[in-house]
Amino acid sequence: MREMRDSGIEWVGQMPKGWELRRAKTLFTQRNSKGNEIEVLLSPTQKYGVVPQSQLEGVVQVKEDTDLQMFKTVHKGDFVISLRSFQGGFEYSLYEGVCSPAYQVFYPTSPICDTYYRYLFKSQSFISKMNNLTVGIREGKNIQYVDFANSQIPVPPLAEQERIAAFLDAECAEIDAVLEKTRASIEEYKKLKQAVITQAVTKGVRGDRPMKDSGIEWIGDIPAEWKVASIGRFCFVTKLAGFEFTNDMMSNIQDSGDIPIVRAQNIKMGKFINNISEFIPYRISQKLERCALNRKCLIITFIGAGIGEVAIFNEPKRYHLAPNVAKIVINVGMEHFVTEEYLLYFLMSFAGQEEINKIKKATAQPSLSMGTIRSIKMVLPDSIEEQSEIVSYLDMRCASIDALIAKKQQYLIEIENYKKSLIYEYVTGKKEVKTNVLAD
Repeated sequence: MREMRDSGIEWVGQMPKGWELRRAKTLFTQRNSKGNEIEVLLSPTQKYGVVPQSQLEGVVQVKEDTDLQMFKTVHKGDFVISLRSFQGGFEYSLYEGVCSPAYQVFYPTSPICDTYYRYLFKSQSFISKMNNLTVGIREGKNIQYVDFANSQIPVPPLAEQERIAAFLDAECAEIDAVLEKTRASIEEYKKLKQAVITQAVTKGVRGDRPMKDSGIEWIGDIPAEWKVASIGRFCFVTKLAGFEFTNDMMSNIQDSGDIPIVRAQNIKMGKFINNISEFIPYRISQKLERCALNRKCLIITFIGAGIGEVAIFNEPKRYHLAPNVAKIVINVGMEHFVTEEYLLYFLMSFAGQEEINKIKKATAQPSLSMGTIRSIKMVLPDSIEEQSEIVSYLDMRCASIDALIAKKQQYLIEIENYKKSLIYEYVTGKKEVKTNVLAD
C-alpha cells in the first residue's frame, strides 16, 4: 500500500505522497476569443457534455440571423462552465463551435490527461467545493473562471492520470450499462402499470360482458351499460389567472407563511408530493378564493414539462394553486356519478393521456386550457359501486407494481452513489490503479 499524506484541502482529503497540489490556473487558462470558422452553436449539458444545440430537444433555438461570430470560441478539448455548472460539474467539448458569451471557457496549457480531469470536474466532491465557494463567498452570483482558477486541484503524475482515466472509462461503462438496463426496466414497469389501469377503466374488472363501440378510436369497445362523457359535465375546472398572479400573488410569495403554494413539481403521476417551499399570506389566498385548495379535488399540470401529470389533493388544511396547476372539483350533486379516485385513474390511463396528448399536439405552446380540460372525454361505469370495485382493484395492483418500481429506483440510487464514490476514490488517489489491472 502506497504512502499517503494530508492534502490540506478538505474536499480532497488524503492523497498519495507523489501527487502535487496546484492552483488550477497553472494547468488551465481562459479562452476569451470570439467566433469560429465552424459555425456550430454548442450547448453545455450535464448529461451529454458540450454538444451542438441542434441535437437537443426542447431547447429554444437561436434565431437564424444571429451573428455567431460574437459568441465565444470553443475548441475540441475545451472545458465549459455554464451559468449553473457547479450543480453538475464542468462540461467537456468534443466539438468545434461557439457558445453563448454567458459561459466561461478554458483549456489546458500543460500536459494533462483530459479524461482524468473530466472525471475530476464531474466528481461530487469537486462540485460541492465549487458550489460552496460560489454560494458561500458570493451569494447570488454565478461561478466564474477566477473562482476555479484560484482553487487547488490534485495533479497526479501524467502516466497515473492516464491509468486512472482508462480504468474509470472501463468501470463506468459497465456501471452505466447496469444503470441503463435498470432505467429501462423501470420504464417497462411504468408501462405495465398504465396498461393495467387502462384495461380496468375501459373494460372493467367483472369479466366477460356485452360490449359496445365507445366512438373513441383509442378507447375502442367499452361495457354496454357504460357512458362516455366529458369531464365538464360533472366537474368544475379552474386555474389562477395570469393577472391574478401578477397583481396579487407574485409580490406576496414568501419562504414560509400561512398558505402553501402547489406547483407542478408537487404533482407526480398519481401522487401529491407535499414538499412545499413557497407560501402566501391567508389574506391573499382569501382574495383569490376561486383558486384555493380547500376540499378534496384533482390537481393537474396544464403547462410546462409535466403537462398532464395529475394527482388527488386531500389535505386537512388550506393550500393554493400556482399559475401552472389547475384543479378539477366534482360539482355538488354529482358525487353519485363519479369519484375523484376513479377520475384520477382514468386520467392516468393511456386513454386519458391520449386525450391530453391530442390537445397538446394541437397547440404551438404545449398547454391545456380550462375549456380543453373540461372537454376531455372519459369512460364512466354506470354505478359508483362499480367505480369503487375498479379503484380497489387498481389500488392493489398498482401498489404491487409501485413496490417493484421503488425497489428498482432504490437500486439505481445505490449504483449511482457507488459510481460517484468510485470516481472520487480514484481521482483523489485513495485507491490505486495497478498496472497489471489494465493489462488484464
